[in-house]
Amino acid sequence: MARRRYKVYNAATAALTAAPAAVTTGTSLKTMLQIKPTTNIAVIAWGYSFDVVPTALVKVELITTGTVAATVTAFAAGDVVKYDDAGTAASAISLGTSASGFTSTAEGTITATREIFFRNEFGQSYESQEPLDREGGVIANDILRIRATTAVAIGMTCWVLYEE
Repeated sequence: MARRRYKVYNAATAALTAAPAAVTTGTSLKTMLQIKPTTNIAVIAWGYSFDVVPTALVKVELITTGTVAATVTAFAAGDVVKYDDAGTAASAISLGTSASGFTSTAEGTITATREIFFRNEFGQSYESQEPLDREGGVIANDILRIRATTAVAIGMTCWVLYEE
């Protein structure tokens, strides 16, 4: 069976009539997007953009935090975009405020992280597509996060394209 690909944004996208709205980073570390897979996944591509060019350094991370989740706005099933084939099965990620979603209100008590990617950023946008069979992997029930840290609040849109 072919692997299936899905894309999520740090926004509710199931019933959009316009582009997703950017989410404020706040003025300290904040999880902007979180995925909790129930099966192993591979990060095919990911990226982010800011509403304006940052005036202060923004640190952006793609990390796993073991089983420690942030408290987030949960994705609805329709927010998980079926990337390859609209008729394919739903994604196997867990949905819920302590599972997959965006815009954290509490980071949780993280004891260990695995840094997949890190950038100190003054640019307005970034995208990364991973080479075939060289993708960053996330094991079932680990938490994948895009986190941003900045001293100045800025609107951010981010996304992850993953394969199950």
